[in-house]
Amino acid sequence: MKSTNAKRGNGTLAVISLSSIPLVMTLGNSMLIPVLPTMEKKMSISSFQSSLIITIYSIFAIFCIPIAGYLSDRIGRRKVIIPSLILAGAGGIVCGFAAGMGEKAYLFIMIGRALQGIGAAGAAPIVLPLVGDLFGDDEKKVSSSLGKIETANTFGKVLSPILGAFLAGLFWYLPFYAIPVLSALSILLILFFVKAPKTKQKPMPFGEFIHSLKAVFKKDGRWLYAIFAIGGIVMLVLFGVLFYLSNTLEKEQAVTGVKKGLFLAIPLVSLCLASYVTGEKIEKNKVLMKWIIVIGLAVLSVTLCSAAFIKNIWGLLAIMFVSGIGIGACLPALDALITEGTEQEERGTITSLYSSMRFIGVAAGPPLFSVLMDKSAQWLFFTAALICVPALLCSFFAIDPKKKRKLQHV
Repeated sequence: MKSTNAKRGNGTLAVISLSSIPLVMTLGNSMLIPVLPTMEKKMSISSFQSSLIITIYSIFAIFCIPIAGYLSDRIGRRKVIIPSLILAGAGGIVCGFAAGMGEKAYLFIMIGRALQGIGAAGAAPIVLPLVGDLFGDDEKKVSSSLGKIETANTFGKVLSPILGAFLAGLFWYLPFYAIPVLSALSILLILFFVKAPKTKQKPMPFGEFIHSLKAVFKKDGRWLYAIFAIGGIVMLVLFGVLFYLSNTLEKEQAVTGVKKGLFLAIPLVSLCLASYVTGEKIEKNKVLMKWIIVIGLAVLSVTLCSAAFIKNIWGLLAIMFVSGIGIGACLPALDALITEGTEQEERGTITSLYSSMRFIGVAAGPPLFSVLMDKSAQWLFFTAALICVPALLCSFFAIDPKKKRKLQHV
């Protein structure tokens, strides 16, 4: 039975409102990437230490996301999302104040980023199951909405280097203060335009829930684990490459400020466009979803190998533009498969585990690529391409689109 929320005017406005959440969370993380070299100078820290400013956000999110997902299944999506957005905003304020603390600045920025990560855990990952709740069995609407939300996520990645560089050009710590402002706007949108459907069923007791979850993974673990792995690998490569490009543009090409932000946005524009087109086209065609993922990962692997032989910065950016198409095509298809393939009672928990894997990739990318940067660009890109091979194999062999996708309770 289809959800009645769209009929009550909770369709388009709800999707726009929900899209603000991943947009804010993406800005909260990616906006700092072009500012990291500046932070290294201001706080006298190393490239590895600056990469941890990105990583600590994701580490705290990784451990808190499953808890947030479970709570959203038990007490409701909005009751988790709104306090989490407040916490993310508070973390931004802590980071902003830390900038004036001299030698202690780095420590308090890390504390503020940890708070932001906890807030992110209860905000962006809960959007996926909430979309499934809103539109029920209307798989076409679910896929289209998830595509728009993933587009907002990737648009945040496009906007973040430009906005981050612009704000940091005024005051290097100003990007931190943008987060509480954006979080407040997102909270208002959720309060006014998102009316989550009330479930008529009582939540399962914890023991019964755990038993049901184990049964789900025993029965459908193969394709679930594959999607988890693919999501993590794709985000690792994306954030690792962005970290590498940011450092290369500033330290080797002397490109700084808004100009660097515009350069970093080049590969992200293609990612954003590919996400939007994919979300609109896949509808409920799971065979198409699988082959989009396979082809997207193949494109990503080939372009990363090609980048190892490119010496010119414009050539490298062109190659990364094509890589962005591969990543952007994968993400909405992955979102749709896992959201449409889970029952409402476990949807928050299972999609949160998927989100945790994506955050693991975000956390691992910058420090891994900072180590690889000390060797050579060729070593870095060949390693990145090699990392994509398991994801490509998982997408080809483990995702079976002809198998009934709805998970069954036991």
